[in-house]
Amino acid sequence: MLDHGAAPPAEGSDPQPQQPPSRSGPLGTLMRRKPVERLVAEGGQGEGGTLRRSLGMWQLTMISIGATLGTGIFVVLGEAVPDAGPAVIVSFVIAGITALFSALSYAELAGTIPVSGSSYSYAYATLGELVAWVCGWCLILEYGVSVAAVAVGWGQYLNELLSGTIGLTIPEVIAAPPGDGGVFNLPALLVVLLAMVFLLGGAKESARANAIMVAVKIAALLLFCAVAFQGVRAGNYAPFMPLGMAGVSAAGATLFFSYIGFDAASTAGEEAKNPQRDLPRAIMLSLVIVTALYCLVAAVAVGALPWKRFTGTEAALAGIMKDVTGQGFWAVLLALGAVVAIASVVLTVLYGQTRVLFAMSRDGLVPKVFSKVHPKTGAPRANTVIVSLFCGILAAAVPLGQLADATSIGTLFAFALVNVAVIVLRKTRPDMPRSFRTPLSPLFPAIGFVLCLWMMGSLDVITWVVFGVWMVAGLVVYFAYGMRRSRLATDQK
Repeated sequence: MLDHGAAPPAEGSDPQPQQPPSRSGPLGTLMRRKPVERLVAEGGQGEGGTLRRSLGMWQLTMISIGATLGTGIFVVLGEAVPDAGPAVIVSFVIAGITALFSALSYAELAGTIPVSGSSYSYAYATLGELVAWVCGWCLILEYGVSVAAVAVGWGQYLNELLSGTIGLTIPEVIAAPPGDGGVFNLPALLVVLLAMVFLLGGAKESARANAIMVAVKIAALLLFCAVAFQGVRAGNYAPFMPLGMAGVSAAGATLFFSYIGFDAASTAGEEAKNPQRDLPRAIMLSLVIVTALYCLVAAVAVGALPWKRFTGTEAALAGIMKDVTGQGFWAVLLALGAVVAIASVVLTVLYGQTRVLFAMSRDGLVPKVFSKVHPKTGAPRANTVIVSLFCGILAAAVPLGQLADATSIGTLFAFALVNVAVIVLRKTRPDMPRSFRTPLSPLFPAIGFVLCLWMMGSLDVITWVVFGVWMVAGLVVYFAYGMRRSRLATDQK
């Protein structure tokens, strides 16, 4: 709950900083922590400039909704329904509840440690440098790959829009990645580059564009519900759970990918005007709005279209509108909303990726180029360009399903660590001012941790193999580069 009487944490505000004693030897190096006061004091500071505090509560909420709303409904719904059938509604609820427990932990830490690093910085202050690195490496997977995954689906709706308006579509050979019938997904690359242009203008300008796109996407989804409801048939809900609870769980794990928006909001801690107050509120409000819309749209969609017909489509909602009305106009209108909605997701999640790398670079764990700030725009320009090009090429070359599952496991792992971090910080720094407190701690964070592990266990073996390879690569990078160049290490010399 919100603690209105709590003062914002500031350098020196805790009478007993309780810096953990340094340990000698290799284990001490891996377990070294960065004090909360230092994390907060360094907020906004980059190479050659500082990030600008220009975002209010509603802008932060729009960042959350922008990063979340659209991904699961416009893109991944077609992937999840074949696993769960009509019970995909339950899958959304399960994924939402899992997200809620983690969101409560995020809200507490975002108000206590309002920095750009999100769960990476939270882990650095509580669990040590190695765990923080692993968390940051997961966030790179989570944000970077999710940008690519969403961009893949953007091309599907762009073709729906072009087909309904000018009667032409982009040839599949340049509109789909290898393995999905194409050679190079050009639309996916283009939407990432478009988001890059907005981000290069600065956080305030990007937030303004995102707010407009969020309004369009909400209007598009409400329009879908109003029109598609005419085609709802009770028989489409039976059997409700054709593949059993295992299918519901598997779909829920994939759909959890659709709830990473509040995580993106926590990366705006160094550009928020009043992060201690506004970040927890934005996180919780956005999660409530997004979950309600997801469940409403999913209920109407599976009621209007037999669940088996969702297989193989990444633009399901536009197809449902066309089937129900018999007219292409409504499908075109929804496709337009989806094009805008998915572009908003790409913009805000790409924003989160750049800010996490900004924080890791400032700590010395990745090269300094990622923390260079342009003095005029207050944006990390080189960081933005590098990340955008990487994500755009990834989107153009890798199929959607593999990307979505890889994002889910990285997200779940990072969220599990955040739940642990709340428990640890409550024990090690009980008197630290907190603008938001997770109810029934440590019970709720413990539940959030278990739910994350449970959903990770529902993912395919190949997803775990990819995750394992990614983690091994991350450890190689840390021991070869980050451990020696860490600012905590260089400060001790």
